[in-house]
Amino acid sequence: MLIPCPHCGPRPETEFVYGGDANVKRPDPAAPDAEWTDYIYFRDNPKGAHRELWLHAAGCHSWLTVERDTVTHAIGSVSYTKDSGE
Repeated sequence: MLIPCPHCGPRPETEFVYGGDANVKRPDPAAPDAEWTDYIYFRDNPKGAHRELWLHAAGCHSWLTVERDTVTHAIGSVSYTKDSGE
């Protein structure tokens, strides 16, 4: 799978580190334990289009938001992740 980095161009997935679901929001530090349990242990496993976070660890070190089809692995869009410093 090639991920089209906005800075480096198309690069193999081996240069990237998966950072998780881009739609999950971290709970407030004072949130109840049940909310933290849901955040840490219970995740959806979507089929089809999905937004993910990827770190270009072996390249420009940018955090990217990648829309990828989890069935075909086709990349729909790639953008710098908000607050990534880009």
